[in-house]
Amino acid sequence: MNIHILNTAIQDFINSNLKSDITKLILKGSPFKNISSQEIAEQIEAKNRCEKKLPKWFSTKNIYYPNKLNIEQTSSEITAKYKANLVSGNSLIDITGGFGVDTYYFSQKVQNVTHCEINEELSKIVTYNLNQLNSKKIETQIGDSLNYLENSTKIFDWIYVDPSRRNNEKGKVFLLEDCLPNIPKNLNLLFNKTDNILIKISPILDITSAINELKFVKEIHIVAVGNEVKELLFILEKNYNQTIHIQTVNFNKLETQSFDYNLNEEFNATYSEPKRYLFEPNAAILKAGAFLQISEKLTVNKLHKHSHLYTSDNLINFPGRSFEIKHLISYDKKQLKKLIPSKKANITTRNFPENVAQIRKKTGLKDGGNQYVLFTTDCNNQHIVLICEKIK
Repeated sequence: MNIHILNTAIQDFINSNLKSDITKLILKGSPFKNISSQEIAEQIEAKNRCEKKLPKWFSTKNIYYPNKLNIEQTSSEITAKYKANLVSGNSLIDITGGFGVDTYYFSQKVQNVTHCEINEELSKIVTYNLNQLNSKKIETQIGDSLNYLENSTKIFDWIYVDPSRRNNEKGKVFLLEDCLPNIPKNLNLLFNKTDNILIKISPILDITSAINELKFVKEIHIVAVGNEVKELLFILEKNYNQTIHIQTVNFNKLETQSFDYNLNEEFNATYSEPKRYLFEPNAAILKAGAFLQISEKLTVNKLHKHSHLYTSDNLINFPGRSFEIKHLISYDKKQLKKLIPSKKANITTRNFPENVAQIRKKTGLKDGGNQYVLFTTDCNNQHIVLICEKIK
């Protein structure tokens, strides 16, 4: 941690060059002693990444930023606030502290919070930044958090862990045992120190595999922001042996979409041809695989077992995108040109033999416009095209 970065003149230079060309700044060289142009560039790049993701940090004076990888890996403020609402009590330890965003928001809900980070440099940065943020309820610890827990006599109300992948050799689908720390291997240690564990998991993890690797799973939260799944959150409660509750949430600019159900309940979908309205579930629901649950709980019909599109004669508050169907046609290039004279459309495919790129090439339809065209398969196994208007 180069404390010279916190010099007023250097901070002013960083703030005045947030929109500057980084490459040109580096080539010019540093105008200051004791700090390189690369260090200045790293601060600028990291701060820029925080403008939307971490606005509190971005707007707070004299924040010291780690490398951009740490910023990429940290939770956003919106997901950190969500996690904070899942915990309560007097004490919590974050055993994979990182940049401290989750820790900071946990301290808004829990009286005493411990941030444990094995990277000494990063831990010092977090300690400094917490002072800038006027956070008084967080204790920072440097070192291996599992060793810390083993040697500590403290019992915590909650343990929070955000394991990272050990390597990238196994492809996109991976197991918790492939992560650091290895949560399944160390569950007994964790439950010796708490009755409640909150685990943040990468959205590419297979949910069923994670359930099988863990024990005492009470809740699973699937959190999306702007229709992109950002986090899977597993709540474990010591000796819990009842049904697992699934909560999906999607934060959009104008609304928060929620849908929940119990994992072991039996659900049945109903099917029909397209009616007046069409509904497309958000990414959190798709990740949950809640395809039958949506149909039964919201009283909407599926178009096809594998299409994951829903329809109804009634407009409902649906957790996803809602459309009014204007035309239902077969996949015919001439009809499409006639019904879309602007030659612009927003195309989506669901359970259809061609992808968007192939359809655009074949039809000549460009991206954009106010019409939404969904290519799918109906309950009669017919390939159909639905020309719609999006309901805002």
